[in-house]
Amino acid sequence: MKKNVLTVLMLSSGLILTACNDSNNDSERPPSDNIDVNHIKDPVVGTPTAYSLTDMSAIAADSVVLTYKMKGISGNEVQATSLVFTPKTAAPAGGWPIVAWAHGTTGVADICAPSRNVMNPAIQSMIAKFLALGYVVVAPDYEGLGEPGNKELHPFLNLKSEGYSITDAVVATRNWLGNKASSKWVAVGHSQGGQAALGAAQYAARANLDYKGTVAVAPASHLGLILSAGELSVANAPPAKQIPVYASLDTFTALITAGLRDTNPNLTYNQIFKSPTDQIAQNAETVCYDTLGQQFGVAMGKYAAMNGTLNGYPRTVDGFMSLPVVKTFLDKDSQALQVQIKTPITIYQGGADTTVPIVATNALNATAQAFGTQVNYITNPSWDHNTAYALNIDNIVADAKEMLSAR
Repeated sequence: MKKNVLTVLMLSSGLILTACNDSNNDSERPPSDNIDVNHIKDPVVGTPTAYSLTDMSAIAADSVVLTYKMKGISGNEVQATSLVFTPKTAAPAGGWPIVAWAHGTTGVADICAPSRNVMNPAIQSMIAKFLALGYVVVAPDYEGLGEPGNKELHPFLNLKSEGYSITDAVVATRNWLGNKASSKWVAVGHSQGGQAALGAAQYAARANLDYKGTVAVAPASHLGLILSAGELSVANAPPAKQIPVYASLDTFTALITAGLRDTNPNLTYNQIFKSPTDQIAQNAETVCYDTLGQQFGVAMGKYAAMNGTLNGYPRTVDGFMSLPVVKTFLDKDSQALQVQIKTPITIYQGGADTTVPIVATNALNATAQAFGTQVNYITNPSWDHNTAYALNIDNIVADAKEMLSAR
């Protein structure tokens, strides 16, 4: 088991070693995508509609769902949705600064979009603090998640798609608010949203505005490492401890598969999952994260009750991470900080996090350093995936304020 863990860590470190030994010195050049400035004409679609699933009237002047145009993963213009909250204070000279909030994993189906659901109380608390400081909060659903046409699935954890979802939502919001909104903006996110916020840092130039920095909490990264390390962490545990871990891992794998299928329709669930688990996995396209995880867990529980073990339970296909489309996604399309970022980045990570283990974020930080990116990396051994965010809301708000105040 120790040998397998070492192998996983060495494979993950390969990205870092490659960065250090790149003779072309690509780390000193911005990615070509960063010159892809948003020139979309009339980026706001129709008139924003009221968001009332969570009552924000005490803290926000406007709470709306804004439909906007963005450049999609296919390279074509698509429509997406975003929550937008404006402060009750009068806009100052130069306009309200903008905070882009990138949400954590909800699923890939439109029904899972935050704009179609009640807001988490901790997120509501954070947004209230930003509004009290006189900031506009832009909270995109991401490409394909909640989009009006119900034509595409969300490209789950695709860094560029998430980055463009954020930059183009910020551009559309400024178009809607006019001179009430400042050109200054920052990105803040947790979990999938932490990764998305790092994507916004990489592709910030697309907005062609005064981007000031990113705060990312427990950002998803090194997904192959997370999946492999998760498997090993409970390999010899009893079923009661294995089931929640395996169900979570399989849920993320199913969501990744669903997201990949939008641009790779020939990819099938039975290439990733063994039968009959592939039938559960395909539900990723219609149900949300929590429900899908429960379905995986219930099936495992029934098997364990009958057999006293999960040995032999049909989960993922051996070697599925080596499929070319999956490997490209894991190594490249989902991975943040593989170019140098010169704007401020703060990352919070807990040592007790079992969703995004600290070993993955340590590797992310090492990758960033290898490319010359400086990260303010803050860790605590007692934080788990949720408390790394919930216990640091005041710090996150202060970080964003400091970034927006910098000249």
